[in-house]
Amino acid sequence: MVPKSIAWKGDYSARRRPSGRPPTHAAITKLVLRLAHDNPRWGHRRIHGELTRLGHRIAASTVWKILNSSGIHPAPRRTGPTWKQVLASQAHGIIAADFFHIDTVLGKRLYALVFLEHGTRRPHIAGVTQHPTQEWTTQQARNLTAQFGTHSFRFLLPDRDGNNSSTFD
Repeated sequence: MVPKSIAWKGDYSARRRPSGRPPTHAAITKLVLRLAHDNPRWGHRRIHGELTRLGHRIAASTVWKILNSSGIHPAPRRTGPTWKQVLASQAHGIIAADFFHIDTVLGKRLYALVFLEHGTRRPHIAGVTQHPTQEWTTQQARNLTAQFGTHSFRFLLPDRDGNNSSTFD
């Protein structure tokens, strides 16, 4: 028999709690994944906000970890084409216009108007002049349009020179 005045030498291992944050409940994980699947444009912060409105206490970082560990990108843009894909799909309908200058041996400066097809990357030198004006630029665009015939471009990307007028667009 051991008197009560002697301290017990146990290590309390039966009463120890595991260290660290408790694991997220499976129901919460399932709900996060369902919200992400049903709403593909929602990011981890929006999903966190919806869960908070539903009364669940969960951190935004936990939602991010759940999505990331499940192979779902936590950023809001998970579907839809990227900007590079949009430009690639529309490239055959885009033509850009730009001027560049040529310095001659005699010290004169000439300006060339070039149109560049984005789909084929083919340049079209529309004309060369010493003094480009808005009227001249517009006429060169009309000449190029007549040259293309039935092939039409949906988008014209002009440079920001003063040589482009509203009729050029």
